[in-house]
Amino acid sequence: MTAIDLPDLAAMAALGARIAARLRAGDVVALSGGLGAGKTTLARAIIRALGHTGEVPSPSFAIIELYQPPATRLPLVHADFYRLRDPAEAGELGLDDYRADAALLAEWPEMAGGFAQDPACLSISLEHPENSGAEGRRAIVSPGADWLERGPWT
Repeated sequence: MTAIDLPDLAAMAALGARIAARLRAGDVVALSGGLGAGKTTLARAIIRALGHTGEVPSPSFAIIELYQPPATRLPLVHADFYRLRDPAEAGELGLDDYRADAALLAEWPEMAGGFAQDPACLSISLEHPENSGAEGRRAIVSPGADWLERGPWT
């Protein structure tokens, strides 16, 4: 587990770029934190670092947004599970069909049953520490076994 201070949006974008450079098909990046913690901001930074230049909508309403090459370096699913009421609902979304050939950015992963036990999961908890300013955040990065050799994150 590594704690990373993210004092501004540039630091968030830099972390997103480091993650994107190491991201592979089959991976999960599980983004946790309260409302306004920066989950979507970090997901957008990862998607942009993968090469997407168009709009990156929040998947809060649609639940899933898909990105395919050539718009991104690899197929990507960006999911926001906030609206799920039961983890079993995640199975109805067809995530297993996507996961074999795509990476998954999962906001609110706990609402989908979590992914932390998956060796291909990079768990990131975002916090808004006191006295960090409007943009300041702290990321607690916990790599699964498949991610251990892909660090460091700072």
